[in-house]
Amino acid sequence: MINLDWLQTFCTLVETGHFTRTAEKLAMTQPGVSQQVQKLERHFGQPLLRREGKSFTLTESGERVYQQAQRTLSQLEKLERSLQEDSDEAGRCRLASPGSIGLRLYPGLLALQSQYPGLQIEYAFAPNDSIEKQLAARQLDLGLITRPARLPELSSQAFAEEPLYLVTPANVSEPDWRTLETLGYIDHPDGAHHAGLLLSANFGEFEQLGQLPKRGFSNQIGLILEPVALGLGFTVLPANAVAAFSRPDAIRAHSLARPVSETVYRVQRRHHTLPRRFNRITDTMSALLQSVS
Repeated sequence: MINLDWLQTFCTLVETGHFTRTAEKLAMTQPGVSQQVQKLERHFGQPLLRREGKSFTLTESGERVYQQAQRTLSQLEKLERSLQEDSDEAGRCRLASPGSIGLRLYPGLLALQSQYPGLQIEYAFAPNDSIEKQLAARQLDLGLITRPARLPELSSQAFAEEPLYLVTPANVSEPDWRTLETLGYIDHPDGAHHAGLLLSANFGEFEQLGQLPKRGFSNQIGLILEPVALGLGFTVLPANAVAAFSRPDAIRAHSLARPVSETVYRVQRRHHTLPRRFNRITDTMSALLQSVS
C-alpha cells in the first residue's frame, strides 16, 4: 500500500520546485526528501522526475502521480474535517418506519428540515422485516418498527406507544359484535395482527379474524379507510393512519372499553454511535409520537 507521507512530500516538492525548500517546509532533511521520492519511484516502478542538476521536471508518469495525489490528499483532508465537525444541524439522515408511523413523522421531519436546511431527510415507508434487513446492510441509519428487533446485529428499545382504533362508517355509534359481523372486515397487511390485539381484548366472541366476512383489502396505508368511508366494512388501524385520513367526517374511530396500544421500537445497528444530528431527529420524532392520543 502506498505511503501517504511519500505522496505529501512529492506534491510539496512539485509545488515548491526545490528540494531544499521542500525540506524546510516539511521540517525534514534534504536527503530525507530525496529518499521519499525514490521510494515512491520504486513503488510505481518508473521515474517520476527528470533531474537536471539541482532542478528537475516531471516525467509523464510523475505528472499523473501528482494529479492523482492532489485529489487523494484533498479528499482525505475533507473527510477529516467532516468527521471533526459532526454538526447537529446538517448531514444525511436515512430513516424508515411502517406506514402509519411515517404518516405522522414525515411531515414533521420535513418541517425540521425547513428549519435546518443542512439536514438531508431520506424517509422510507417499509414493513418491519425490510427495515431490519436494510439496517443490517447499512442502507439505513435508524428505524422504527412495531416489535423488538430479531437480527442479532441490531439493538432495539421501546420508543413510543401508538393506540389502535376500531374504525367504522360514520353512522355506526356503538359497535357490538353483531354489527361487526354485518359490516365485515376491510383487511390490510397488518390486519390480522391489529384486529387480534384490539378485538380479542374487547369482544368475548372473537377468536380469529376468519370469523368475520372479508369485504376488501388494501396495502396502501392512505387508502385502507376509503371502503370504510363508503360503508363497505370496518377495520382496525393505528391512530396515526386514522388521523391522516382526508375525509374524517365519513368515518368514526371508536375508543373501546379496553384500550390497546402497539409499542413502537427504535432500532439501529448494535454498538454503532449515531452522529449528533440524530439527537435532534430522535427528539422530534418522540415529540410527534407522544402527541398522538
